[in-house]
This record gives sequence, C-alpha cells and structure tokens, in this order.
Amino acid sequence: MTTAAVPAALSAADGRRGRSYAEVEKLLAAGNFQGKLTRDDLPTPALLLDLDLFESNVAKMATYVKSHGRDFRPHGKTHKCPEIAKRLVRAGARGNCAAKISEAEVFARAGLSGLLITTAVVGRHKIERAVRLASLRPDTIFCVDNAQNVRDLNDAARAAKLKMNVAIDLLVSGRTGIATGAPAVALAELITSQPGLKLAGLQSYAGQASHTVGFENRKRVSREAMTPAVETRREMERKGIACPLLTGGSTGTYNIDTEIEGITELQPGSFMFMDVDYNIIGGREGEKYTDFGNALTVYTTVVSKPADNVAIVDGGFKAFATDRRFGPEPKKIAGATYAFAGDEHGRLTLRETASLQVGDQVEMIVPHCDPTVNLYDRMFCLRGEKVEAVWRISARGMSQ
Repeated sequence: MTTAAVPAALSAADGRRGRSYAEVEKLLAAGNFQGKLTRDDLPTPALLLDLDLFESNVAKMATYVKSHGRDFRPHGKTHKCPEIAKRLVRAGARGNCAAKISEAEVFARAGLSGLLITTAVVGRHKIERAVRLASLRPDTIFCVDNAQNVRDLNDAARAAKLKMNVAIDLLVSGRTGIATGAPAVALAELITSQPGLKLAGLQSYAGQASHTVGFENRKRVSREAMTPAVETRREMERKGIACPLLTGGSTGTYNIDTEIEGITELQPGSFMFMDVDYNIIGGREGEKYTDFGNALTVYTTVVSKPADNVAIVDGGFKAFATDRRFGPEPKKIAGATYAFAGDEHGRLTLRETASLQVGDQVEMIVPHCDPTVNLYDRMFCLRGEKVEAVWRISARGMSQ
C-alpha cells in the first residue's frame, strides 16, 4: 500500500514521477514488464496477488494435507486461472476442481487433467459437452445425484464409445446431492451396472461447516456432516462396491477433515487467496483465522476528499463482491472503515491519525475472494513492490 501524499504512479504529463498510461499498456501488451513496473504504475482498481503469500499458502496446505495421508484437489472456482491451476499441480495437487463444465473446459484446453466437476452436468447440451471433455481428458470426474442423469450420461458415453468417470454427490449441505446411506448405495449399484460409466467414489462437500465461527463449533458441524458420508462409503464397500474416492473439505475445515478416517481428498479453494469472510471464522488458537495469509487484494485510488475524515476511492460494487454483510478492509490503515458508495466508489471513514489525500493508493482485503476474482480479466502478481507476472482469469464468467 502507498499512502504518500504525492502518489508515485502519475504520468510525466503531470510533472511527477512514474510511467504514463500508454507506456504501462505497451509493456503489459508486450509482456515485457518484469522489473519495469511497480504496483504504483497500475491503473486502478486492480486485482493484486502477493506472490510470496500465495506461494506460502499453497506450500502450507500441500504440506499439511500430504503429511496427513490425504490428497488435495483445490477448487478452480476460486481462481478461474489456468496458470494458478498449473502451479497447484506442481505443488502436489492431484488435479483441480471446477464448479461448472465451462470452467473445466478452460482448464482442459490449457493442458490440465485430473479435473473434478463438482456440479452435475444435466441436460442435453451439457452432456454433449461432458462427452467432448471426457474425450479430451479421460480422467475427468463428473458428479451425479440422480438416476435419470446417470442413465443419460451412460447413453451418451456408450454412443461415443467412452467410459466416463462419475462420483456420487452426497446431500450433506442442504444444497445438492442424494441422501447418504441406502439411497446413495442404490445409486452406486445403478452406476456399476452401466457399461458406459465407472464409479470413481463420493463427493461430500459440507459448505455449512466451512464458515462456522469458532474452531470447536466448526469441528462439530463438519464431523456431523462428514460422518454419514464416511459410513456410506463403508456400506458400499461392504456390498463389494469399490469406492476409492471420498472428496470434500474446505479451507475452514482442512485441519478437521484430515483427521476423519475415510476421507481421502480435500477440495479447498480460498486458502490460496483468503478474504475478510475467512479471517473472522476463528482459528484453532484464537478468534482470528490466521492459518493462511491475505494474498489477494484490490488496489484503489483516492479520487475525492469531501471531508477531513472521509476519502472516496474508485472501488465500489463493480470492484468487490457484494454478497456478504460486510465490505472490504483497508490494509495497513488503522481505524479506517469502508462502506460501499455505489457502482464505482467506496467511502473510507478515517481516524484523525489516518491521513489520505486525493491521488493516494489504498490496498483492500477483499470480502469474498471467489466472486471478486470473477469481476476481473487479469490479476497482477507482485513480488514485493514489483510486478513479476500478469495472469489471465480465463474462466471469468464461465458459469454455464
């Protein structure tokens, strides 16, 4: 964050230091910016990624999960970025999850395999796309929770002379899935009878546990949700149905679900970026969740100063996700509070000791990382103050 009274990133035409907008765009277009651009050269609002924190977050999750004998398949709906997906695989991830088939298609075209689509592909068009994706990446896993959808996928797979991998989505969050126990086992028996399908295992994502405030409360909620899933897996195996995969877990429960026997894989997402929402759920050691650092921020500029204790920045509804009861948090400005002030603006209320002037830049911790990323075409990756990389958010808007 830069809070100097004279901002560094103004064009030469203003008589101050820094590159012009035309110079910045030329360097970015050419990919010739390493060592030549700093954060203060970037047009705002800009989505920033602190590479040191990002890499630390990824290494910590990978090490923790592997040390507990589990695999992890991070969720691509968080980043929507093939470059990040590749880095996660290099860090030891088994693959990447995708919320929708459109996200998975972007990752597959980028050369990624080990994809798990966590939402069922229902309807003729999506099934056609699923067949096409399975032809390109045969190890892709598709989630199902409905007998007719199973039959439709089987018919399509047989027509294409494919064997498609499917995982049964279990109802543990009150959203999608089939009931645990006998209904899920019956669906597994149907799948194993379909020549065009192969049962990969079970998906059990307890979204209600991930943001439960208080570690002990979160542990209780997650165990209550995941225990029936584990028991369903055991019941399937008692009937002679192989179930090698039980995938679930989240950033908030990674150190809870790794201790539940029978869970084979975690699919966390927010850990790599973090946000205000996760900061407030509480950790094992205290009221604030500090297991992973806030690597993702939005860089804004003060564009108006209507009062001594008020600064208006150029980041509003279009710069941050608005699905939470709170907004972003200014980084490293003690006592400053943010309030949305329309599509393009945010209002910072300042303590007397916090001095901001028009032209100053303010870095914001995002309220909810996944939908915030989906608002941007690219993220600027910084090492310290310098721009090291620019990654395209290629699956932005892929909600089909």
